[in-house]
Amino acid sequence: MSDLSQTEPVSATTADVPRLKAGERASSLSPLRRLIPFMTRYPVRLTLTFAFLFIAAITSLSLPYFAGNFVDQGFVTQNLDVVSSYAWLVIVVAGIMAVSGAARFYLISVIGERAIADLRREVFDHLLTLDATFFDVNRVGELTSRLNADVATIRSAVGSSASLALRSFILMVGAVFMMFWTSFQLALGVIIIIPIIVVPLVVMGRRMKKTSKRTQSTLADLSAMITETLSSVKTVKSFTQEESQQELFRGYAETTYRAELSRLMARALMIGLVLFVSMCAMVALIWLGTQAVFAGMITVGEVTQFAIYAVVATSALTNMSDVFGILQQVSGATERLFEILDTRSTLPIKADPVALPVPPLGNVKFEAVDFTYKTRDDAPILSNLSFSVDQGETVALVGASGAGKTTVFALLQRFYDVNSGRILVDGIDVRDVDPAELRRRFASVDQEPVIFAGTIADNIRFAKPGASIEEVRAAADAALVTGFVDDLPSGFDTMVGERGVMLSGGQKQRVAIARALLKDAPILLLDEATSALDAQSEHLVQVALERLMQGRTTLVIAHRLATIRNADRILVLEKGELIDQGTHDQLVTKGGRYAELAKLQFRMNNEALAG
Repeated sequence: MSDLSQTEPVSATTADVPRLKAGERASSLSPLRRLIPFMTRYPVRLTLTFAFLFIAAITSLSLPYFAGNFVDQGFVTQNLDVVSSYAWLVIVVAGIMAVSGAARFYLISVIGERAIADLRREVFDHLLTLDATFFDVNRVGELTSRLNADVATIRSAVGSSASLALRSFILMVGAVFMMFWTSFQLALGVIIIIPIIVVPLVVMGRRMKKTSKRTQSTLADLSAMITETLSSVKTVKSFTQEESQQELFRGYAETTYRAELSRLMARALMIGLVLFVSMCAMVALIWLGTQAVFAGMITVGEVTQFAIYAVVATSALTNMSDVFGILQQVSGATERLFEILDTRSTLPIKADPVALPVPPLGNVKFEAVDFTYKTRDDAPILSNLSFSVDQGETVALVGASGAGKTTVFALLQRFYDVNSGRILVDGIDVRDVDPAELRRRFASVDQEPVIFAGTIADNIRFAKPGASIEEVRAAADAALVTGFVDDLPSGFDTMVGERGVMLSGGQKQRVAIARALLKDAPILLLDEATSALDAQSEHLVQVALERLMQGRTTLVIAHRLATIRNADRILVLEKGELIDQGTHDQLVTKGGRYAELAKLQFRMNNEALAG
């Protein structure tokens, strides 16, 4: 028996809901450290990248030294042989620098692309491990934005920007060292200037982190709105709400624009400040160098050499400030992605799950189940619900909307955990079983079946990806799919469009039934599978369902009582409680809620026929 079955009822409050946060966190680059493991997975490429990076940096730093000697030993002395020698030397060094620079760029870019692909895959894989509550409270459009827009933001910087930042840092440190080596007195000025540049850089960088994260959040809201509107475009048109949706979009777009404008302003101020201070520093250093030459403390070549190193250091610092702004934006996007990776499912999974019996029994049992959605602080959905379904039995659930019928199906497949009580499948508490093994025991057909944007064969094969075309066709034959598929030019390879837009309602249902047949699960869940169909389609779907139900334990949700007259038992739910059960004839004879529903539907059907 599960040790979870004796626990106290779980409080169904929104405090435990895994909602992603749109707020701001620490203004630092610390989230970027979490990208490092994705880069270090490729040590050979990374080692070669660093090798070429240092070669390129060293050759770049050698050029000013050669330039100084060129001035003193060739230009000042007017020695053409020395000029020629240094010219050839510079060409060779430039060639080495070009090759190493190109190799460094290629390798770091490849590592960056590989790391981003790994990150995107890891986030997507993790999303599929999260429970249904997570998707109840987080919009799919925002999650899509994080997977696309945030990853794109990281992608634009994780390779080239990281490489540029490291290269600039090496060049700046090397240039400052060479400046001290060239003239200690002049280099002291650099020590005074660096804090003047770095302090405002850090202060403004913090502001950029906040504005960058705000931009990503507004982009996510915009993406969510677009996804929601375009996926419901027929409803929008039906209610003639195009103008209201356009106005709503303009509001989101304007908010995104203003957030981006704030970020760009902060970055522009940072770049401008660094450029101005750097140029002022350059003027000061050149003026001091000129004074040193006039005083005989340094040669013209050494001043030239020092000035070039100063330009290299200044340029490197400017590049670093620019990259720093980019990395602030990347840090915000990284934080948002890792927020998903840090989210854990609220459904505890046992390290040593209990195996379900083989062969399957097909038994289902609810024992005093209470349940309330964590996302709702209202009345319980199910209260002290107890019933059992034996192998091969067909049991129907009826009741008004909100009675808890669909929730029963969700709890059976453990999309949520009960607050108290137990649910047993083949005699095992569903909380003790590996969720994947549990869900393999069920096949479902919903009122609005999910049809993917692939071929008809792909949609049927979704239940069993390795199924052969013969298995697909056998399932399609039993579900009466082959009849309309054979009339299509491409047959089973016909593309059905997004959400199966190219198929009729009855065709979608039959494809879903074929999918369930191919899965061949022992327990069948039918949720209003024929309620939205015309008479002809309903007849075809009903025939297919009868074939699907043969030899399987079946639970049926139906508002149309005519479809469940032959059920072995009917459970009548009201506000989450089981108020009556029996066969159709027993319940009608007994009177009560079911008899009222049957009488009401019978009268409505007669009126429809008379009309």
